[in-house]
Amino acid sequence: MDLTTPGGLLLVLAVLLPFAGVMLGFVLGGRRAQQVAWATIVLGIGLVLAIAHRLWVSGDALVYLLGGWAPPLGVTLRADGLSVCMMLAVMLVVCGIGVYANGDFGTPAELREKRGPLTFWLLLLAVWGSLNLVFVSGDVFTLYVALELLTFAGVPLVSLDGRGETLQAALRYLLYALVGSMFYLLGAFLLYGAYGTLDIALLAQRVGPEPVAWAAAALMTAGLLAKTALFPLHLWLPPAHAGAPAAASALLSALVIKGAWFLVVRLWVDVFAGVVTLPSAQLLAALGASAILVGNVVALRQARLKLLIAYSTVAQIGYLFLMFPLVAGLDAARLDSGIAVTGGLLQAISHATAKAAMFMAAGLIYSTLGHDRVADLRGAGRALPMTMAAFALAGASLIGLPPSGGFLAKWLLLSAAIATAQWWWVAVMLVGGLLTSAYVFMVVVRSMAPAALGWVPKARVPRYQQGAVLALALCSFLLGVVALLPVDVVQIGRTGLLSMGAR
Repeated sequence: MDLTTPGGLLLVLAVLLPFAGVMLGFVLGGRRAQQVAWATIVLGIGLVLAIAHRLWVSGDALVYLLGGWAPPLGVTLRADGLSVCMMLAVMLVVCGIGVYANGDFGTPAELREKRGPLTFWLLLLAVWGSLNLVFVSGDVFTLYVALELLTFAGVPLVSLDGRGETLQAALRYLLYALVGSMFYLLGAFLLYGAYGTLDIALLAQRVGPEPVAWAAAALMTAGLLAKTALFPLHLWLPPAHAGAPAAASALLSALVIKGAWFLVVRLWVDVFAGVVTLPSAQLLAALGASAILVGNVVALRQARLKLLIAYSTVAQIGYLFLMFPLVAGLDAARLDSGIAVTGGLLQAISHATAKAAMFMAAGLIYSTLGHDRVADLRGAGRALPMTMAAFALAGASLIGLPPSGGFLAKWLLLSAAIATAQWWWVAVMLVGGLLTSAYVFMVVVRSMAPAALGWVPKARVPRYQQGAVLALALCSFLLGVVALLPVDVVQIGRTGLLSMGAR
């Protein structure tokens, strides 16, 4: 059984710090909430970097036993390479969104407190803390608690402006999320009743191919797909993401939906590795392929830029689920499935940084032009050169152009598909890339058209906001250089756990 390792206490601090910031910001209120949020972000960056350094030096997972009690009686926090990579990505995106939000959610000097800024900064920290708990939780029920915290931090972000349509979108999001939670919890009950534990490492040893395990896997996966907004359970996502303020849309699209996807990875790759079959993984990827095709086609038909980006998110979520049949196929062929897991993770990180940049770019375009109509973006390129460059770089990553993170992710997934003779996923990825390039090219070209004679921008956006957008886009575009790393960071600390669940 794993015992607490040196540096394990850092995992507790990484979870508690953002929530401590939420409580302190709520008590102090007013403009001090923003100051508390930034102090928390700075300390959080140091904590996550310390966790990553400890993982790299030790070459094994970090483990902390809460209260000193070992499973199945106690609760374990555990961070392997997969967890730490996601924590680093979330840290980066939260920092970029925070810089951008200083312009949209700063409290005016003449006011002591304003509802929107206070709510946003508290929810930003709550989302960060919830995601950290998702990434380090070592048992299925703690993952459920983390996911609920993430849901109740994400739903209010949709309706920050208080408009009727955004309230309706938030309620629809909440309905999908609560139904998904019910299915997930039913599956967790089945696991505990059958195997007497909810610890991931112990379940990986005990779960076998039997009806109760199949039922639990089906229920939990269905619930998580509703929260991830995988096609056809995506109907809540476009109005929720497109109607929220730009910084909130970036947070929702880049980070919040990744929590449920990460749980699917934990369940299918770790807990149910000996239960799920290749046909079931093919079904999951078929939903992903449908999302890629439908989401991209619908995105091409949108009149508003934020809706276009929202439907692009629907499509990009589909890529995240192509990894599952590739992992199953590699395991069946007794080949290393790490290439597919790493490809899926890189796709998630490149999408997070690129989509955050695109939503924030759309917010700056709206502020400058006074609208976000795709057919009338002329003048945006001249007024916002940094922003449009960022949009193009983020789009290049979504398409999969080198040296972007999207290129490396798709290259790894394509390599796994070829190695397992699953050629149909190669075709899906190629068609998806072509459709993505169509709407990215359309937006960039229209924004480069000269403005009408005498046109002046509706507002001047701060350069630091444009810089934050460009920085995240560059991170996504240059993510492919991680291929130069001498080791596969994602697989650190995962060998033992994966071998427990081997068929």
